[in-house]
Amino acid sequence: MPINTKVILYYDKGSIVISGINQIPYSVIDPRTNQLRALALHYPSIITYLQNSGIQYEDNVMELIPIQTLRIENINLLLRPYQKKAIENWISAGKKGCMILPTGSGKTIIAIKLIEIINSSTLIVVPTLDLMEQWTKFLSKYFQKIEIGNIGGGLFNISGVTVSTYDSAYIRSSFIGNKFAFVIFDELHHLAAPGYRTIAEQFASPYRLGLTATYEREDSLHLDFPRLVGGIVYQSSINELARDKHLASFTVEKRYVKLLPEEELEYQKNYNQYLSYLHELGIRYSQIGLQKLIMISGKNQYARNALLARNKALDIALNSQSKIEELRKILSENPDRKTIIFTQHNKLVYLISNKFLIPFITHKSSKQEREDALNGFRDGRYRALVTSKVLDEGVDVPDAELGIIVSGTGSKREFIQRLGRLLRIKPNSKNAKLIEIVSSGTSEINTSVRRKQALKNL
Repeated sequence: MPINTKVILYYDKGSIVISGINQIPYSVIDPRTNQLRALALHYPSIITYLQNSGIQYEDNVMELIPIQTLRIENINLLLRPYQKKAIENWISAGKKGCMILPTGSGKTIIAIKLIEIINSSTLIVVPTLDLMEQWTKFLSKYFQKIEIGNIGGGLFNISGVTVSTYDSAYIRSSFIGNKFAFVIFDELHHLAAPGYRTIAEQFASPYRLGLTATYEREDSLHLDFPRLVGGIVYQSSINELARDKHLASFTVEKRYVKLLPEEELEYQKNYNQYLSYLHELGIRYSQIGLQKLIMISGKNQYARNALLARNKALDIALNSQSKIEELRKILSENPDRKTIIFTQHNKLVYLISNKFLIPFITHKSSKQEREDALNGFRDGRYRALVTSKVLDEGVDVPDAELGIIVSGTGSKREFIQRLGRLLRIKPNSKNAKLIEIVSSGTSEINTSVRRKQALKNL
């Protein structure tokens, strides 16, 4: 391969520029400069290629943030056997890869140990400001001699160990992508989104870790994770960890309720209208997905009418008065269990909160309101909380013993995340229980069936 001058590599706005060589894997000619350019993601592979080819090069890519030696006394004593195995597998895989572990299984302590092992500048990317704050507190507990940086929520102070939201990392990745040797993607499933994936592509970090309880995405974009982060290096199920007493044992119960007569009439009217509009469109029920229907509805009145009728019918099934009465019964049966009530929409959250005098958390709750509800739940002032999707992930939820799904989607991820909120080991060795309330004779039955499929993989 002809080499014109000395090969030089440097970082430029999320990519690696390579001069002094005409061709190299992972790169293309930039017509603006007539030089080779590659995604920063490929930096380690390019270095490996140059070394294996015996090509002399000058590497000016990384400008790592300085960091003092990171040491944590006795951290190995905190690690469980499966956590140690996960760490060993990640190291053996070249210090890259994804770990799939249930909520409450200690993914964060694994990350802490790996930061100590890498002992270089590290960025942790998380989906919410709440998680950014939680990670910052956790890191500060173990790395007491350094300041933990934050990017997000109006903050931009980077240090040797920094926590960023996905949104902020996405905005700044082309400017900070050569500052960190190690990048950790918490709640990894978010990374596959078309925008967020550029974080992984524009970072040159040779060491990468993905952490999640729910690896697979329904859009199959998780198939890109091996390229972006590395392959799956460790996976453990809820059942395995519960069997070994690392998580609480659990049961899942389903309770069916009948719609009130007037609700059933209104439900059937709207659901039949929905099927009628699909017939007018020439589409069988089994052929149409919600996303496709939404896309069609922008240009087709029949599709729009079908969507409206479907939503009205579903709203009746999800918010039946019979569910409220069943919820009352369940709460009276479990007076001493710390309980989280999950719903699909905020409307039902507020209804339940008002009817049963239970504190609520929604995306509209202020930070102060959220902290009061969670702290009250933690210290026993409140025995129950009601929420929509806010507590599914990204919030450190105090130990709960009973979960009640009053309404939800058919998402396997949502189901696993809600179950995961109950699985931390209980001091009194109580088993966890998750109860679904389902409106019989409605499409919600199919939704529940799809949710239950997640149990096969636990």
